[in-house]
Amino acid sequence: MREAEVRRLLAANLLCALAIVLATLAPAFFLDGFSVLGTHLTWLCVCSVCVATLNIILHLVLKPNRSPKRRSFGHKISRFLKCCIYFFMSCILFHAIIVLYGAPLIELVTETFLFAVLLSTFTTLQCLCLLGPNIQAWIRVFSKNGAMSIWESSLQITSVCSILGAWFGAFPIPLDWDRPWQVWPISCSLGATFGYMAGLIIAPLWIHWNRKQLTYKSR
Repeated sequence: MREAEVRRLLAANLLCALAIVLATLAPAFFLDGFSVLGTHLTWLCVCSVCVATLNIILHLVLKPNRSPKRRSFGHKISRFLKCCIYFFMSCILFHAIIVLYGAPLIELVTETFLFAVLLSTFTTLQCLCLLGPNIQAWIRVFSKNGAMSIWESSLQITSVCSILGAWFGAFPIPLDWDRPWQVWPISCSLGATFGYMAGLIIAPLWIHWNRKQLTYKSR
């Protein structure tokens, strides 16, 4: 395993974490009254767009999963459209799962859907950028010992941390503390964001510490 590749992964992950910080701080200079709690829906949109845009740019520049085959323009268009469809389906699926876990079915639909978009950005979008619309590759990566590169290992860690963060973020909601951040879905979206950022930092460090045990093989 090349140290340069690990450093590239660390740099890319730090940029993604920085994008979240900028999405939280920068809009306050352009939007009156902007805050994570006060205008949470706006923050969800800004954060999702910033993270999605940066992820796409990084994967286009770094090409961590470069294919040796030359693809036609028609194939690239078809792949792009499939990715858009998969991402939208992921948002719908996350929305349904969140509702099944207790989110309001009819009330706060916009809040729930934007939270689902955020989760899809932290998980599904990364899969689409790295693996494309290939469900079999997704299943392989998230199976035991299925990762074939450090980028796929990082994908595993950040996706799991994001979902766990969202799950843990739901715990304070039913408590009678009457805090502003207990309003749905603030604590869950903040939990997912902190989980994603933690995964971005943990992934390259874990890979570096376990580099001698990690032996990726082509399949």
